[in-house]
Amino acid sequence: MSARPAKGGGRWVSVVPERVHPWIDGFADRHGPFEAAGDERVVRLVAADGALAELYVPFPPLQVGPPYVSRLVAHARAERHVGVILVRMGGYAAGLFHGSRLVTSKVGSRLVQGRTAAGGWSQQRFARRRQNQAGQAFEAAAETVLRVLSPCQGELDAVVLGGDRRAVDALRADRRLAGLLALETEPFLVVPDPKLTVLKDTPALFRAVRIRVVDPPATDGGS
Repeated sequence: MSARPAKGGGRWVSVVPERVHPWIDGFADRHGPFEAAGDERVVRLVAADGALAELYVPFPPLQVGPPYVSRLVAHARAERHVGVILVRMGGYAAGLFHGSRLVTSKVGSRLVQGRTAAGGWSQQRFARRRQNQAGQAFEAAAETVLRVLSPCQGELDAVVLGGDRRAVDALRADRRLAGLLALETEPFLVVPDPKLTVLKDTPALFRAVRIRVVDPPATDGGS
């Protein structure tokens, strides 16, 4: 579990579903009893000493109402069918997960030459060649996504995207993927080149509960 600063104050931590309840117990041990409230997307814990924890619901919506903590824990731990699509320039991966288990997948790559500083006609020819290579790479990525995820589209609870945002935006233009992309949910996964090992590690990212923690006023407490 790593922490990073949060815009507007506090810090972000990510907790795997199996550790959410122990994390909340630890929050109570450090800051005292808390009151819980929330909505379909966020559960808020306000502790006796003023500390705040905002737990963002993975795969919203959450059924609203008390007991908030128990509902959130059960919701986070549910084993869903999730499609994952990772795309970067020249590389792509698609996988179907049941919970954290990878059921089926395919990864691939296509050569897309890097940019050049050359000028004149040579640069223009290079740019056209690079554009063609990129188009072929995105076509191959779309074909892979369709091959892996279309047969099970009716079973999917969600689709998670990742890689490079510009590459993913290029993929959105393919109308054949409209039905799958309609199931898109957060978070967007910022990952390196989409190798099989990278794909297998994505459940730790898309199943995690993101928590914004704000310490009590005028204290140096930690969570």
